[in-house]
Amino acid sequence: MIKLKGIIPPVSTLFTQERELDKEGMKVLIDHLIASKVDGLFFLGTGGEFSQMSVSERMATAEFAVSYIKGRVPVLIGTGSTNTREAIELSKHAQKIGADAVVIINPYYWNLTEENLFMHYSEIAQSIKLPIVLYNFPNLTGQDLSADFVLKLVEAHPNIIGIKDTIDSIGHIREMILKVKEKHPDFSVFCGFDDHLLNTLQMGGDGTISASANFAPQLSVGIYQSFNNGDLKNAMRLHQQLAILPSIYKIDSPFVNCVKEATKICGLDISTYVLPPSRELSAEKKKQVEEILKIAKVHPSTVSM
Repeated sequence: MIKLKGIIPPVSTLFTQERELDKEGMKVLIDHLIASKVDGLFFLGTGGEFSQMSVSERMATAEFAVSYIKGRVPVLIGTGSTNTREAIELSKHAQKIGADAVVIINPYYWNLTEENLFMHYSEIAQSIKLPIVLYNFPNLTGQDLSADFVLKLVEAHPNIIGIKDTIDSIGHIREMILKVKEKHPDFSVFCGFDDHLLNTLQMGGDGTISASANFAPQLSVGIYQSFNNGDLKNAMRLHQQLAILPSIYKIDSPFVNCVKEATKICGLDISTYVLPPSRELSAEKKKQVEEILKIAKVHPSTVSM
């Protein structure tokens, strides 16, 4: 099984005004992220707008990503669904096209019993040989994946190799590290919120899968590299910048438009079109995004400061 670690951006899916996959724009974004020395790329997560896409659109995006990256970095494909059969179909497709792993959020309509949730993940895990990263985002799914539940899954299914823990609780991440990694040291624990990266690393976690890596990869990559090199002073300096960026996600909901706008402001000439029900940012909200980037000193006008 692959060992995942480091900085893995949840890549924005770019679209043309005609709501088609913007392949040229995607190439620009992918090449930029790889050049920024990220450790993998995650497609069709929350910021990848998977919830606004059809199955065929998700498959086409996955196929493009795998074929274009050509093994330069590990490719993770989001295959979660409210429908177990659909999640299996998408996961089998990801395996067929050569993805390195799948990332699976728990069903986000029903609040399942633990038994039914366990069976949901078990059926998917048994249907493929690919490594599986669990995706915990209780603010959106309404249901938390506890450390005890994750440990039970990991011990039943060896291809479940990590978790993206998108929860604003360092205690939850700590428990995931202590309970799951204690027994399975190769299990990867990623934080989902940007400002938990340094804490996660200090507790023995493996990295982050957070949206700011689309537009400010130098911060999270710099923190990860500095931590590994024992340069905690520089890691803390970068953390203080990174901790400012989550304010961007509060400007609008869904926040995928904010991430794309920030990416464009930071220098990539990409389409900021988003699929409904997300909408284009107003001029006022674009200014708010720009102001936060300036405060964090990642805006092009402040990078030399």
